Amino acid sequence: MKDAVQQADWEQAKAYVVWRLSTDLPPTLYYHNLAHTLDDVLPAAERLAVKVKLPAQETLLLRTAALYHDLGYLVRYRENEVIAAAIAAETLPQFSYTHEQIHTIQAMIMATHMPQAAQNQLEALLCDADLDSLGREDFFDTNRRLRMELMVHDKPVPQEAWIRAQLQFLAGHSYHTAAARTLRNTRKQQNIQVLEETLKSLQEGRTADSLILRHAVP
Repeated sequence: MKDAVQQADWEQAKAYVVWRLSTDLPPTLYYHNLAHTLDDVLPAAERLAVKVKLPAQETLLLRTAALYHDLGYLVRYRENEVIAAAIAAETLPQFSYTHEQIHTIQAMIMATHMPQAAQNQLEALLCDADLDSLGREDFFDTNRRLRMELMVHDKPVPQEAWIRAQLQFLAGHSYHTAAARTLRNTRKQQNIQVLEETLKSLQEGRTADSLILRHAVP
């Protein structure tokens, strides 16, 4: 397995994913775009890998799965994980990934399908990286972009219904790994409190925009 890690061309795999996400994604993907993969999920996966002292061979697979996990959006919005896993199987051999490695990467990608279903540590780490923003200071900024995206690709959701749904999602969510819980649970609880305050403001007939904007990244 060590030789396979040395032979797998991570840089070329990354270059391929960056090229595809940069050129072929619909411009209306305000959330599931190149920045989400490259500046959000990949760094989160790398932080978690360090936190749990993941071996180099498994870190490579986690980083690669983080790169590939949203490539399915190139083809369709719903059930995109199946497409991403298929693209991984089609393209990773040319970057010298083995069949065993690709199978592991595909399983990690499929685990991110909602509701997440992680069966092992690698899958749990990718799932937690994919939802890292739930426990970050920029949650309300990323959440706003997700709502904008869904208004195009699904259907518009009234503000109060959206806030209620986000509150329900965060309150019911639990990070799979202790590492993610340590890094993100405190801020996630703060984000839940803001959502609760926002929902209360809306129910009382007051605007919630200023409350949310105070917690959004400029």
